Amino acid sequence: MALVPWRSKEVWDPFRDLSQIQDEMNKLFDFSLGRWPEKLAAESLWTPAIEVKDNKDAFEVKAELPGMKKEDIQVSVHGDQLVIEGEKKEEKDTKEKGFVRSERYYGKVYRAVPLPAEINAEKVKASYKDGVLHLNLPKKEEARPKELKINIE
Repeated sequence: MALVPWRSKEVWDPFRDLSQIQDEMNKLFDFSLGRWPEKLAAESLWTPAIEVKDNKDAFEVKAELPGMKKEDIQVSVHGDQLVIEGEKKEEKDTKEKGFVRSERYYGKVYRAVPLPAEINAEKVKASYKDGVLHLNLPKKEEARPKELKINIE
């Protein structure tokens, strides 16, 4: 048996209960439907994991791009920003289409990484092996830390 809160000397209003039900339903739909645009936006663009090391003379960057071909990856430098983009295309297999579940990602890849110093764009080196993009971004001469020896008297 459900307990009903006791209301002293109130006039029973059936529409108040309906209004509460409508409010709860609105909350439910606002929560679930409000998530769809975020989910669709996140699935349309993939951001690869990266690792950036700051060495004395250069930045070393590793980006995980599993299953991509090096022809489908573009790397560019715009001032102090490194941009990695590309597209992982779905493999078309006409013989077998009866899979049950696929958690592999296919689609566009984009990652912009701000660098704390200007780099020498002409001397950038890149290689791609086993799904990992390796970049060596040499710093400009004026951006390299200078060591000054100070005499102690």
